[in-house]
Amino acid sequence: MSDEVFRAVARELGDGFPPENVLYPVNARLRASYPDGLTIADVIDVFLDDSAVGVRTALTSRLRQWDAESVETWVGSTTRQSPERRARIYDLLGLPVDAHAEMDARFPREGGPVVIAAQQPWDPWYTSERRREHDFYWRAYKRVLADKNWDEATIGKLDVATTEVVHRLADPTRPEPYQSKGLVVGYVQSGKTANFSGVVAKAIDAGYRLVIVLTGTIEILRSQTQRRLDMELVGRQNISAGVDDDYANDEDWRNGNFLEHEIDPNKTNEIPAIRRLTTSTFDYKSLLAGLSALHFETVDHSLPLNDPKNLYPSNIRIAVVKKNVSSLKKLVADLKKVPTELDQIPALIIDDEADQASVNTIDPKKMKTEQIERTAINGQIAEILGLLERAQYIGYTATPFANVFVDPEDSVNVFPSDFIVSLERPGPYMGGADFHDLDDVEDDDKTPANSNEKAYVRDLRAECDEDRSAEQLRALDSFVLTGAIKLFRESKGAKPYRHHTMLVHESVKQAEHDAVANDFKALWKSAGYSQAKSLSRLEKLWAEDFAVVSAARGSELANPSSFGDLEEFIGAAYDRISEGTSPVIVVNGAAEKDYKQDSLDFQERGVWKILVGGTKLSRGFTVEGLTITYYTRRTGQADTLMQMGRWFGFRPGYRDLVRLFIGRTVGGPAGADYDMYKAFEAIVRDEQEFRNELTRFSGVNEKGEPWVTPRDVPPMVFQQLPWLRPTARNKMFNADLVYRGMGGESFSFTMQPPRGDGSINARHFDAVTPLLKSLDETGSFNFVDKDDVSRSFTARYGIVPAHVVLEAVDQFEWANGWDFGPHREALSTAIESGLLEDFAVLLPYPKTREPIEIKGWHEKLPIVNRKRQEREYRTGFTGTAVRERDAIEHIAGSPKKNGGPLAGALHRKTRGALILVFANDPAPRQLKRAQAGPVDSRDFATLFSYALPHAAEPLGRIGFRVKQSGTGAIVDAN
Repeated sequence: MSDEVFRAVARELGDGFPPENVLYPVNARLRASYPDGLTIADVIDVFLDDSAVGVRTALTSRLRQWDAESVETWVGSTTRQSPERRARIYDLLGLPVDAHAEMDARFPREGGPVVIAAQQPWDPWYTSERRREHDFYWRAYKRVLADKNWDEATIGKLDVATTEVVHRLADPTRPEPYQSKGLVVGYVQSGKTANFSGVVAKAIDAGYRLVIVLTGTIEILRSQTQRRLDMELVGRQNISAGVDDDYANDEDWRNGNFLEHEIDPNKTNEIPAIRRLTTSTFDYKSLLAGLSALHFETVDHSLPLNDPKNLYPSNIRIAVVKKNVSSLKKLVADLKKVPTELDQIPALIIDDEADQASVNTIDPKKMKTEQIERTAINGQIAEILGLLERAQYIGYTATPFANVFVDPEDSVNVFPSDFIVSLERPGPYMGGADFHDLDDVEDDDKTPANSNEKAYVRDLRAECDEDRSAEQLRALDSFVLTGAIKLFRESKGAKPYRHHTMLVHESVKQAEHDAVANDFKALWKSAGYSQAKSLSRLEKLWAEDFAVVSAARGSELANPSSFGDLEEFIGAAYDRISEGTSPVIVVNGAAEKDYKQDSLDFQERGVWKILVGGTKLSRGFTVEGLTITYYTRRTGQADTLMQMGRWFGFRPGYRDLVRLFIGRTVGGPAGADYDMYKAFEAIVRDEQEFRNELTRFSGVNEKGEPWVTPRDVPPMVFQQLPWLRPTARNKMFNADLVYRGMGGESFSFTMQPPRGDGSINARHFDAVTPLLKSLDETGSFNFVDKDDVSRSFTARYGIVPAHVVLEAVDQFEWANGWDFGPHREALSTAIESGLLEDFAVLLPYPKTREPIEIKGWHEKLPIVNRKRQEREYRTGFTGTAVRERDAIEHIAGSPKKNGGPLAGALHRKTRGALILVFANDPAPRQLKRAQAGPVDSRDFATLFSYALPHAAEPLGRIGFRVKQSGTGAIVDAN
């Protein structure tokens, strides 16, 4: 096809328009050159033509928007991100059914944010037409992101995610005030600020005229947020129109790196200007004589401000305020004096690190002064919401167990009663899962290529000062060596590494920070980096560690072929780190002025330093260029621990160089030792399970009603870390989770109590012996591995009546804090209703491990290795037969899974399927015996996964029970 055809097709895929038949307008454009016209087959060929780059880019963008659309009438009864939605789009485009499969293969659905929402008391208002009419600040923000080298796909996903948030706010022109309250859950260091900047841009385009951004509790975080919003959204013209010159000495301001709007909003009546109520150097201050800054302009005084005639020409006010009682009180006092009627002002409140704004975010054992401060902050936020009836509240957090989910006392003010949006994990992001082996790779088989732990994690197990110094030196050597590798890559054309940092986090106590800083300063002097004596040590580290990992994980990057290629850069890295007063910066202090350190201003200049700190480095503070982390601090709260994961984030061009040195024997109460790596792994798994639950029950049922609402979410949380108290509780308001059923989808029941004397294991084995006696057939089943390769496994199998399975699982004991009850209720309900008659029970036989003799049992059985979580971190096991679940889901009728011909043959409409796994769980001194046999039933655990028949719960269902009468029921969500 010609370029003319490509251009004609691309023009019919405009941004913001609904899908419509594409053939007729294309032929109208091409009438002169193609009088006979194109056929729909020709248009499809253009869509699939790799050389039609512009067409493919435009179509990908439109499909992403259309797949995610929630409010337009053209979507009909289809749900967002569903196969039915995509088929609807193809139909509207005029594509025949026989082309759908090929189109899906070339343009797969991308997914999107997970949304849990209550039904809204209004008709959809944030339509594509509304978005097209007012998009000045969003278009400006998109240009900024493109200039920062964000690709089209990443910007497109941000567009989808931010639209998903904004359309759940109330229409700012709505006659009746309504406060929508929501929560956006991201990942630690994953770009939440970009999301809420996009939300702010779209919200002010839509008509919100007062924006309040609540940041962290220290000034450096507030200033960082202010500067970013000023630089990327407010823009030079709006900043220059004010009286403050806070960026006069800013390098980016002088170099023209701040946003320059295409049209000066101060010189036109068509675009509202932004007036800053705070600056990068000053938090909110009482306006006094300048109170008129909060007096909103109106065109027609007979109409309220929220009337479109007045609203759109009115200018925007924005305040970036830290969560400090004094600052918030000044804002509240000024709001009470505003000349404009407060119930007419559409306001948006963004609460960054939202879990810090709640009364229960701190340990009650902490100082009373801190308790009072936190309570007072929450009170001020509540008062702002009370004053501004049109205020919309959006909390942002990276810790899904934050107390904004669960604190009933606080829910009156900031509980996200309208929506929860769980953001996608960004593609290039390096998060918790990237430092742990969640697929349970056997320890003996681990290599840097298949194990995240082997690649990125280095143990700290020192038992004496000499060992501790050696571990610190290895971390310091790694910091210098990675700096040299970065400089080597720069010499080969890589983008300059402006920042290169190492984080040392051992304690929350300031006095201990000073001691640790002095240790590293002394170590720096004695390490000999400016002398030849260090080279042999660094060469050994490079050869044994970084060369191996980079070959496995960074092969696309420039890597030295020998240590000799690095030598000249060792000294250069040493010099960069040594610049200034010291290579070490302590980041703490009792007063905010202690944080205003020029040496730690990532905006002002490049930072190549070792940072020592505690709390101030564990929430909200972005440590740019972080490559080496030395971490040994224990904490008693799960969300606090997750926030300390500053090693999470984006690591462009040096992902393979990241190393986490983490304490494996950290001292705790009563002389106990704690493995912080395993603690992190436990909460990473819990977070993943929680997000999976949100995904399963997001969306609406066939009646168009939400499966669950935000009020139903907290009882879905499972977290079992006995010493690590979660901020979130398992119970919320007045509800208990009592029913959980998903037809055709398997669930692993691994949450078993600690082994103890093994008697629980023995009872569990006895419970399943009736199932084992029914396994009288052997056959082959299929599954698709993580590389999308179809593989097979052999299993014994048999058909067992459903009531026999129920009797067996009823005898199992479970870990404290985990309730089998909701699953049992679904199981027994399906049996009683005749939707579940029997189970196909499978016992997989590993190909590389021979069955083992079992004491008191008449035949050998397969015993596999599964990782038991020690009681201090999490009880139970890490998984059952993860890869083999395709087979039982196929047998149970899942339309998405293919377990092979035998699985298909075993399928019945009223048949579920179950996998049994026996996992090594010996007493410590009996390990060899457990591996070789004969094995006592106390020395292995019985694990199982099962799937209910798809027909029993084709849409999935969870239900909640009111604990006390008269307090309001929480809906049974179908």
